[in-house]
Amino acid sequence: MIQRFIEIGEGFSDLYEMLELIKANKDRAERLLALHTKDGDKNNTSVAVVMKKTDPGNFQAIYICREGIPDPRVTPNKRFELFVKAAEEHSLPLIELDVQPSGRFAEKDLYFQYLTGILRMNRYLSPLT
Repeated sequence: MIQRFIEIGEGFSDLYEMLELIKANKDRAERLLALHTKDGDKNNTSVAVVMKKTDPGNFQAIYICREGIPDPRVTPNKRFELFVKAAEEHSLPLIELDVQPSGRFAEKDLYFQYLTGILRMNRYLSPLT
């Protein structure tokens, strides 16, 4: 199986595209993720949607808006509220994790490998079969 992060943007207006993606793919959306980061004095959150694997193709997409939303635990905000509302409307679990910020990695691909490892270890991604 192939599991890949697909970056939509950094969560400003891109979040609205993700919300539409969730709505249009409500049968494929498996869970939503809120990945909280702290980098110095910056507290941000990435939001992501994990899709069910395709058949045929055995491909699992994870769409992500990377670190563009203020951490709602520090600064409550409307964008995160919209994301939570989407989880509730579509009966999707919302998983919140604290992770390292992407800036600590030399390349985005390394960051996405790091996230993939965390998500597999916690069984939030399908096993590689």
